[in-house]
Amino acid sequence: MTTDLTAHWHQLTTPFTPDAAVRTATFQQLAAAYEASGRHYHTLTHIRALLRAVEEFSLPLNDIEAVQLAIWFHDAVYNPMRTDNEARSAELARQFLAQTTFDSDRTNRVAFLIEQTKDHTQLQPNDVDLHFFLDADLQILGAPEPDYQQYAQQIRQEYWLVPGPLYRRGRRAVLQKMLDTVMLYRTEFFREKLETRARHNLRSELESL
Repeated sequence: MTTDLTAHWHQLTTPFTPDAAVRTATFQQLAAAYEASGRHYHTLTHIRALLRAVEEFSLPLNDIEAVQLAIWFHDAVYNPMRTDNEARSAELARQFLAQTTFDSDRTNRVAFLIEQTKDHTQLQPNDVDLHFFLDADLQILGAPEPDYQQYAQQIRQEYWLVPGPLYRRGRRAVLQKMLDTVMLYRTEFFREKLETRARHNLRSELESL
């Protein structure tokens, strides 16, 4: 629970959440979730990386607050043994925003963005905010090889309950599905920087399993 993230959260949420107790309690809830003992990759470090990407993105976002809220909540619920993490994370965002002056259409937008992270390979509408968010969430795939290898190890740690053969089978399917996409990244900003290296990293991991 670092000071930079605390400051970002309060700067983001204060305009529509005047109750400081609600802001603080929700931040503490999120921080506890992301720093839980079973988390290795889906931590506050991941959240910080996505928030940094917002600052670096070359195109203006249509609703930067909604995108940042989606970033904060998108992995708030994360149980590798369940398939409804995104829906539950979206519901957590709705519960928080119901206590604020954030309007219902924008709340639905935050929930929609979160829910789309369930499958990064599915077809999506032409939507710059959504495309940025999905690309930022996958930026680790195009990281330098040592960082990617650390990420792959962290994902395995999060799935520690899954026996090795089953994990390798499932992981191979995930990697192949991503490699089969025409483009991993939907925005030119991320594609130019990360696409080639991401495909190299994915193929290398696939070959190692």
